[in-house]
Amino acid sequence: MTDDVFVAAQKVMPGGVSSPVRAFGAVGGTPVFAASASGAYVTGHDGREYLDLVGSWGPALLGHGHPEVVEAVQQAASRGLSFGAPTTGETELAQLIIDRVSGIEKVRFTSTGTEATMTAIRLARGVTGRDAIIKFAGCYHGHSDGLLAQAGSGVATAGLPGSAGVTTGAAGDTIVVPYNDLEAVQAVFDTRGGDIAAVITEAAAANMGVVPPDAGFNQGLHRITKANGALLIQDEVLTGFRVSDAGWWGLEGREEGWTPDIYCFGKVTGGGMPLAALGGSAQIMDHLAPVGPVYQAGTLSGNPLAVAAGKATLSLADGGVYSHIDSLADQLAQITTTHLADAGVPHRLQRAGSLLSVFWGEDVVAAPVKNYGQAQRQDTTMFTRFFHAMLDQGILLPPSAFEAWFLSAAHTRSDMDRLDEAISVAVTKVSGQ
Repeated sequence: MTDDVFVAAQKVMPGGVSSPVRAFGAVGGTPVFAASASGAYVTGHDGREYLDLVGSWGPALLGHGHPEVVEAVQQAASRGLSFGAPTTGETELAQLIIDRVSGIEKVRFTSTGTEATMTAIRLARGVTGRDAIIKFAGCYHGHSDGLLAQAGSGVATAGLPGSAGVTTGAAGDTIVVPYNDLEAVQAVFDTRGGDIAAVITEAAAANMGVVPPDAGFNQGLHRITKANGALLIQDEVLTGFRVSDAGWWGLEGREEGWTPDIYCFGKVTGGGMPLAALGGSAQIMDHLAPVGPVYQAGTLSGNPLAVAAGKATLSLADGGVYSHIDSLADQLAQITTTHLADAGVPHRLQRAGSLLSVFWGEDVVAAPVKNYGQAQRQDTTMFTRFFHAMLDQGILLPPSAFEAWFLSAAHTRSDMDRLDEAISVAVTKVSGQ
């Protein structure tokens, strides 16, 4: 039945999907078509239930279909689906974000992370009067033209260098440097400092596999941009409100005493509904229309259903939620590395807070993976065998070696026991034992 629905989907949608990595292109086979989800489990179109480590690619912090989030959305829907007018809910969600993250005085809502980062870039250019942007190879900031150069995520999964349809002019103001390399960043500023509007970085890279920033890397970016009149954009679309109550900044910048100029959020921010945001000081954010000259708009930005889901999710995401997920991540990391090591499978598991992923093969064993070039050396065929062995046992992993694994507050110790058993079987498929 699943093969039939995939064939039908391919007839009416490119690749049969609305986002490329869902098509299982990197791992082969037929993608799981979801029919419903609850807690830590997804039920496929064929009725089979899967223990889920995708979590809608991050938003399902509380688990799927949390009753209080669903109720909030239902109540909002009963009042109307969209108004094209401001609502008090937007103000309340913006205040929740401001209360959690230092340095944010004002927030602008968008519908997607791509819109948030695209707007942040435009805003940085409007504030500084400069054109050039520095990004890092392997960091993914959505699919806007200027940010697809050497992007990770689905671009890495598909093995594409960028994207057809992106003009030389659109990409020409994007300077790509290796991740975790402050010297390379400084060298660019030494030669082109007067041209650079901003540095944009994933707060902790998780779209080339999980590659945490070196100690002091983000702080160094803050120092360099400040010294050169550029802005620092910290993309927390994935990490924001997932790895801590204040995202990656809460694990790092809060302790070190610095803040980026612009934050970008998504995923958890909307509680599973289409919603993202950017935020910063009033001085910077007031460059956006209608107050300032930097234009951005969206008919569905701040959609009341998405706002309701975001408010409910952030209100429920307390210290106990983060502690529970961190504990589960510790257990899953231990289970995975123990079984892989016992089976003699060369690998390196890496963490960024509760996010984790495995790099596969002899070429990544010797030292931590710190950048995109090193991440690309892994043996993705090993992951493919592991992925399908886990899928056969009812475990749903992201269908790419370049994506993070996600846990939720709904996962339990019993789920960890099931993962323990499944991984012990799957590693034999990878090792050939």
